[in-house]
Amino acid sequence: MTPPDCPNPFSRNISICQHQSCQRHGSLAVLKAFEQTRLPPGVTVNGTGCLGQCSSGPTVKVNPDNVWYCRVTQADVPVIVEQHLENGEPVDALLNPRIHFKFSF
Repeated sequence: MTPPDCPNPFSRNISICQHQSCQRHGSLAVLKAFEQTRLPPGVTVNGTGCLGQCSSGPTVKVNPDNVWYCRVTQADVPVIVEQHLENGEPVDALLNPRIHFKFSF
């Protein structure tokens, strides 16, 4: 049983950068799309200040998964919700390659 003062172990927070560069590339529309989408229980959404990925915005970060998405558009929101938030599989095509790099040998 989870103690009452313990955060929901299944909760996630989606942070969407709302700083200048990301806003110029549509981050406000991405934030609104998440806010208007039916999200799984325990998922919260908020706009944030700069997440330090200005050259690849809009940036969306999912915690506690520590998954960083880059160049997210409104059209990407349903895919992130279904594939990542509902089914637990990050959307590879949107992962920020500066953070989630893959080795190929």
